[in-house]
Amino acid sequence: MTTWDERYRTGTYPQHPDPHPVLERYLPTFPPGRALDIATGTGRNALPVAAAGYRVDAVDQSREGLRIARENAREAGVEDDIEWIQADLETFAYPASTYDVITISFYRAVDRLPDIIEALTDGGCLFIQHHLRTTDGVDGGPSGDRYRFASNELLRAGLGLTVLHYDERTTTTDGTTAATAQLVARKSQGGRQSYPDISE
Repeated sequence: MTTWDERYRTGTYPQHPDPHPVLERYLPTFPPGRALDIATGTGRNALPVAAAGYRVDAVDQSREGLRIARENAREAGVEDDIEWIQADLETFAYPASTYDVITISFYRAVDRLPDIIEALTDGGCLFIQHHLRTTDGVDGGPSGDRYRFASNELLRAGLGLTVLHYDERTTTTDGTTAATAQLVARKSQGGRQSYPDISE
């Protein structure tokens, strides 16, 4: 059993995590079609994306995480819309020009980002959230800086795309304080583009 399997089995990682509000806000503006959720864990992103009408490929290296995610999908009524894939994320072969939406939460994917972007269709959208290095007192995420983003590192990594949203913040949820960055970007280029209106 891997470390992540143990975390999921013992409940030290959330069994029913909520999707990030930024993803929920932008999801209705994304192009329809096929989606990929990388490091799906217990289905934080895969479930709401499937519920929004996408056919989702959800990939993770943890067998236990995927087992819990399947149960969550069954309870949410979206199990038939998700294909669960157990794979090593460092070597996973991303198919080119395949996905209209790709989501990643709490997996530092910068080294594979060119392959991930290549897997987007033209006009496809990418959502990433991950932990930040910070001087703030936080108790969520990796204990060291190695697996956290430096300030603006995620933004710079996404500058080959059309950035629709970017923010870095420290938040406290259910007594746990975390510093995170959130990126929403579209695989498109040009000096004149449309931008989604997500005003409340």
